[in-house]
Amino acid sequence: MNNLFVFGKTVSGDAFTDREKDTAKLVSNFQYGVNTFLLSPRRWGTTSLVKKAKGIAENSKLKIVYVDVHLCRSREEFCERFASAVLTQTSTKMEEWMENAKTFLSRFSFGVNASTDPSSEINFKLQFAPQEQSMEDLLQLPERIAKRKKIRVVVCIDEFQQIGYFQNSLQFQTELRSVWQHHESTSYCLFGSKKHMMETFFDDSSKPFYKFGDIFYLQRIPMEYWVKYINDKFRREGKSITAKQATWIVDHVEGNSSYVQQLSWYVFQRTDKKVDNNILSDALTELVEQCTDVFEARTESLTAYQMSLLRCIADGIHTGLSSAKVISRYNLVSSANVNVVKKSLLDKDLISIEKKETYLSDPIMGIWLKRQ
Repeated sequence: MNNLFVFGKTVSGDAFTDREKDTAKLVSNFQYGVNTFLLSPRRWGTTSLVKKAKGIAENSKLKIVYVDVHLCRSREEFCERFASAVLTQTSTKMEEWMENAKTFLSRFSFGVNASTDPSSEINFKLQFAPQEQSMEDLLQLPERIAKRKKIRVVVCIDEFQQIGYFQNSLQFQTELRSVWQHHESTSYCLFGSKKHMMETFFDDSSKPFYKFGDIFYLQRIPMEYWVKYINDKFRREGKSITAKQATWIVDHVEGNSSYVQQLSWYVFQRTDKKVDNNILSDALTELVEQCTDVFEARTESLTAYQMSLLRCIADGIHTGLSSAKVISRYNLVSSANVNVVKKSLLDKDLISIEKKETYLSDPIMGIWLKRQ
């Protein structure tokens, strides 16, 4: 039986709701070779959207490569993961993959690991030992394959903000831009879960990736889509939830896509026939408790000022954080101190800025803070 509400992983099929306009825009960018920076807060379904667009746009003349660099800790690991994904996902069989590796990576020695399980998808991993410092051969790989096969390639890089943690990160960003900006048959879709850090790559005129492509801000899924989605799921299983109750679920997680799915599931599990207020309350408590260890770990090293500002935002204050009234109420000392604390919380990805208003990056953390 398929999962009724999907969370903690990418969604597809009927678990993917709305995003018709977003999907169409991304598909168009893929088809016309437009570099794209896809920005959104954490857990808004960005990866699911990219994979949805990939499934629609990809064909024999357009290969779309998906690369997750979340675990990469260095430029060498990034390039290894990048080249391995490009080689395997632009080829239809092992012989072609190996031929491309030998042709385009002749200056590198590499090994291949493949799964021995015949039921699993073939997955190759390259272990590069570069003979010289330059990574240009690896970064040129999708363009060279595209031209040789007379196709177009889109490379989608998930958790792209990881390169900001590499040693000599700015130099590496410059290397990437200097190679990728000349590609004619290859375009790039760059996205990640840390919105503020991603924005610094693309909105800062002093950074190499400034104005490299189309900046695409993902918006919340409208309430009406969520209400219909939740109602349909309950009704399909012979259970009842009102539009008001479905709205309550969405409101309490501030439209966060993953949390909407998760809280809906907790409500569904508690419901025999009809949802009531006690079920909603108990389900929300379960969700908060399930996240408590994570929140404790993320806040245990914060200063008193940082915790005070988080509580301020959790109380629903999203503007005027530097006002005398707010400073006095939350013991934040001064407007200068508020600005310093705010920047530190942005850097830690604990808060985000949306249309000049400040929010907690994780809406459930707000509920947790209020219950402390």
